[in-house]
Amino acid sequence: MMSFSAVIGSVELGLIYAILALGVFLSYRTLNTADLTVDGSVVTGAAVSAMLCSIGVHPLASLLVAFAAGACAGAITSLLNIKLKIEPLLSGILVMLGLYSINMHIMGNRANLALLKSPTLYKIVESALPGFDHSALLVSGLFLAIIVIGFYLFLNTRLGYCLRATGDNEYMVRASGINSNAMKILGLAMANGFVGLAGGLLAQYQSYAEIGMGTGIVVIGLASVIIGETIFEFFAKSIPLLLRLVAVCVGSVLYRLAIAFAISAGMPANDMKLISALIVTVALSVGPLKAWGRQLLGSAFSKPSGKEARQ
Repeated sequence: MMSFSAVIGSVELGLIYAILALGVFLSYRTLNTADLTVDGSVVTGAAVSAMLCSIGVHPLASLLVAFAAGACAGAITSLLNIKLKIEPLLSGILVMLGLYSINMHIMGNRANLALLKSPTLYKIVESALPGFDHSALLVSGLFLAIIVIGFYLFLNTRLGYCLRATGDNEYMVRASGINSNAMKILGLAMANGFVGLAGGLLAQYQSYAEIGMGTGIVVIGLASVIIGETIFEFFAKSIPLLLRLVAVCVGSVLYRLAIAFAISAGMPANDMKLISALIVTVALSVGPLKAWGRQLLGSAFSKPSGKEARQ
């Protein structure tokens, strides 16, 4: 059984990864683009934030730069697709590969960068609230709440509507005189900006940045989006935008709790990637499984025809 501290730690991590999941939601759900840049841009955000904190830059300022660095990575992915006509999936893979070397250079050609002696946002809040035991939970939750509200307000602006419409029907957007290419660049830049911000927060939370911390991170984002939406869809067929954003955040926390439960149950750490893949597979299969279940139940309880009944 999980301890209380393990539950709190999982929730803290889940709140940070929820910011990353919002970026995946923007690219995967809003723009209908499978963006693999995420695996590299999360490390970029972590590396930038850790390096800036290590040289004395304020942790909040380092998070803004981490957002900008992630946004640049997303914009490059979109430009490769738009200007050079490279497929979106391949564009993301190319940028992700290039970011590996860039991230190594950002961290001074080191595979990891520790922040044990450097100020971070979590350390600052912890020292400001000495009697409060859950300062990390407060910081992560406050950041997430601000981002969800700001993201929701942005998506309800004219620019936000144009961005959402581009994902729904690009040809209609072009017919309306809107530059769909600019919307794609903006969308992927924002998505990876969120991912970079999450990476920066994660580095400050863990007090280190590591070159391999982005491996399979897109699976975590997808799992959060799908789990949250699947759960909320059980209660309502149509989910408003704000609830969809909340669902993504809830899915991220539940995902981290599921991983923590698997570890506490004795599952080897090397199997965590396999468990993540299985969670995403099950979540993606909920729709077809529900349809098959209805079909089986319908055929089992359907009344036989008159001819069949006489036979």
